[in-house]
Amino acid sequence: MILQPIVEGFGEVQAIPLLLRRLVQESGLHSIQIAQAFRSTRGQLCQEDTLRRVIEVVRLKQPDGLLITLDSDDDCPVELANQISAWAKKYAAPTECQVAIAHREFETWFLSSIESLRGKRGIAFDATSENTPESFRGAKARLEGKMMKGSFYSETTDQAALTASLDLARVYKACRSFRRLTNAFAQIAHSAGTPLQVWPPQEWL
Repeated sequence: MILQPIVEGFGEVQAIPLLLRRLVQESGLHSIQIAQAFRSTRGQLCQEDTLRRVIEVVRLKQPDGLLITLDSDDDCPVELANQISAWAKKYAAPTECQVAIAHREFETWFLSSIESLRGKRGIAFDATSENTPESFRGAKARLEGKMMKGSFYSETTDQAALTASLDLARVYKACRSFRRLTNAFAQIAHSAGTPLQVWPPQEWL
């Protein structure tokens, strides 16, 4: 099956497919192929008419499932996901379409497991994770505060590299929005006839 990611940020163009490939490895369902991400803008993904056009373009590739990801910023992630999901499912049918919203920002997930990123892309060797990473805004700025002196975070150059080393089990425990992403992945796999027998991995619980 082919899973088609739809993303909003330039950094997510590389980071989200990489993250999904890591989920494929964890699931053991190696028949799942992750397509190159299709980038749109937040404004387009949050408006019904423009979202419809995005889905029409992506469906020309004939994927088996669509996964829309974006940051909630200051919006309620549940309300935003429900609204986008209602529109997306209508226009994507019969293709399965799921929506996963990172609470605040994608970088919130880094802050929940920063120890696994120490020494990488300028992250300080003594950086410590936030206890409640989804409770505040400004994740990118807070991430820079955990970097070595003179280092700066660049979404386009650092996001995918940090995603590759992220401890997914710790993120799963700490971030409800990441748990939603892993559930969306499982829903798409199930709809395509490749259900996950054990998910999430037992060691994540």
